Amino acid sequence: MSSTQLEDFAVHVKHKLAALWAALMFCYIYGDYFGLYVPGKLRGMLAGDGPIGATSQGTLVATSILLAIPGLMVFLCLVLPPRLNRWLNIVLALFYIVIMLLTMPGAWWFYIVLGMVEIALGVLTIWYAWRWPRRA
Repeated sequence: MSSTQLEDFAVHVKHKLAALWAALMFCYIYGDYFGLYVPGKLRGMLAGDGPIGATSQGTLVATSILLAIPGLMVFLCLVLPPRLNRWLNIVLALFYIVIMLLTMPGAWWFYIVLGMVEIALGVLTIWYAWRWPRRA
């Protein structure tokens, strides 16, 4: 009987972090998309209700920045120097965990499920960044 092992290779921490931010972005996108199906949501949007209060240039710019940062982190994880990369990942992941914890109370179950996944992704981001390999 012949046994063969599947080949595996070590994935660099920068790639792991970039993948975590990409996964987080998918959860954000699906959460926002599914949110459009919540009864009354589109009516509220047409009436001027925005993601963080009344719709205005300012609230939409703030929301755009909030959503652009995780997308930018996919790239920045791959190109930033390790020390800055590590701390930026820790701080931003913690920031987005707090945002999720603040926005989940009273939400629909789909949002809570995606929020829990996003929190887990944030915890993993902090874990991998904190344990960044060091040279001997």
